[in-house]
Order: sequence, then structure tokens, then C-alpha cells
Amino acid sequence: MTKSAPKEMKTLRVESYGPPADVLKLDVAPVPTPVAERIRIRVRACAFNPADWAVCEGFLPLPAPRGIGFGVSGTVDAMGEGVSDVQVGDLVFGVPDYIGYQTAGASEYVVLKVWIHVPKGLDLVHAAGLPMAVETAARSIDLLGLSKGQTIMINGGGTMTGFAEVQIALLHGAHVITSAGDTFAERLRLLGAKVTPYGKGMVERVRDIAGGPVDLALHTARVKGVLPDLVKIVGGDPKRVMSFSDFDEDGIGVRTTGRERSGVHRYDVLGEYAQLAADGRFAIPIARTFTWDNWSEAVELSMAGHAHGKLVLVID
Repeated sequence: MTKSAPKEMKTLRVESYGPPADVLKLDVAPVPTPVAERIRIRVRACAFNPADWAVCEGFLPLPAPRGIGFGVSGTVDAMGEGVSDVQVGDLVFGVPDYIGYQTAGASEYVVLKVWIHVPKGLDLVHAAGLPMAVETAARSIDLLGLSKGQTIMINGGGTMTGFAEVQIALLHGAHVITSAGDTFAERLRLLGAKVTPYGKGMVERVRDIAGGPVDLALHTARVKGVLPDLVKIVGGDPKRVMSFSDFDEDGIGVRTTGRERSGVHRYDVLGEYAQLAADGRFAIPIARTFTWDNWSEAVELSMAGHAHGKLVLVID
């Protein structure tokens, strides 16, 4: 079932790969048509994520042009064959089909491969901020095998994946210690985590808080050279450390989500955490919103490490 739509739309995408600030452009592209088991939405909000800048640099082994934007929300506009769980006009959030199409979520229209109804009480901007952070966090914790009552160290609680991991671990009944800067330290404490600064002496500080080695550790901050410290924090076993990025620059044998392909994407939990967010029991902080007129400022802020929360493109 397809509803009438414009033939062309605004979109952010790259024509060639390179530094995001150099190659990412506001372009005009054909409005995509949903194939079977896909839906199209008119986009209201699209969250920017570090993965977007990786796409600009050629992370996906696909020919350009290639769009960005992996977490979106909006109004159902069209449905492909075989879709029966939504209707035109429904409010949904989800994940674009970024492999099958040359445009993605940072567009006026996008085709989704995963979608969830937006629960009452959750606005579309905050809904767009959920997919990447929640999926990555839930998958990392699932792969690591966190159990109720265990103590976990989350390195980088101020990243949005880390912020989600802290909340998910606490909801699992775990004890959480996290490293974070001043921006989110107090908010993380209010959630129930024990917080310590980054930097020299972190191993000793964490072990003092825990009263010895912790059970597990997750690395979310994009900081090199920290993995050996996390191994010390867990008592010397690298298999009790998980990095959500495929980093093991020291070759010490920590586990990474990039290598453990047996772990499926945890899109199945998005509805649960969306309802928790609507109920005020879960959140991914939104730092700032942008429009077509100033989207490039989001790239600059994120690449400089000054995002301090989700940056979201809002489309009128």
C-alpha cells in the first residue's frame, strides 16, 4: 500500500568517502519506495551517532552515494507488501534499511527495516535517540552475560551507549561502577551508579569502591590504552572485558561486539525501553536539535567530542 509522496526529497549523504566534514553534503534524491516487508515514513527526527561519521569514512563496504542516520522517528507514509502491523499515519521509530537504499534516516523520507510504535508519552525527538544506544548497549550486556547481583564497571558512562548500559545493568539488578566526566557524573549517581573520574589511578579507585576486583567490565569510551586497566579491574581475565567497538590495540584478548558475530542485534528490546522512557524510567539525553539550515554544526560538535548527549536533526 503506497500513499502519494513527492518524487524528490532532501537528504544528507556522501558521494565519496573521506572526512565527514568534507564529504557529507545536503543533497536532493528520489523518495525511496518500500519493498516487501518494509515501510516508509515521513521523518520527524533523526539522531546522529558516531556510526554516521564512520559511514562517511567508508565503514560500510558499499559503493557511494550512501546516506547517514540509523535512528529515526516519524509518521508511516507507505507500506510494502506483507506489512500488516502498522497503518498510514501511525507514529513509529526504528532503524532504516541502510543496506538496501542509498539514502538513510537523515532525509525527509526513509524506508525502515525495523519499526516500533511510539508509546504515548514519548515524543518523537527522544524516540529517535533510542535505537542505536539501546541496541548496542543491550547486545553488549547480553554478550557479556551480566547476571543479577554482579558488579560491572562501565568505562564511559557519559557516552550515550554507556549511559544506556548503566541503566540497563541497573534494571538487570547489577551493581554498577562507571567512569564519567562532570557533564553526566551527578545524573549517573542519581540513577544509582557509583561514579569515578577517568584517568590515572582509575584501577585503584574502582577496586576501592568495589572492595576488590569487579565481575565484568564494558568499554564504551573511544579512548585508547584503557583495555589493560580494565583487565586489571576484573582481576586479570581479559574474557571478562567487553569492548563495544572492535578495538584490542594491545592484543590482550578482550572480547568485542565486532568479533562476536554470534550475537544478534537486539532490536527486540526497543519497544520495552521505549515504554520505560515514556514512563520516565529510562532516558537517552538529548543535547541539542538541528535543522537543514545548521546540520553541519552537529558534525563539528560530534567530531570534536563536544556533543554531551544525542544530537538530533529535526525535520519540519
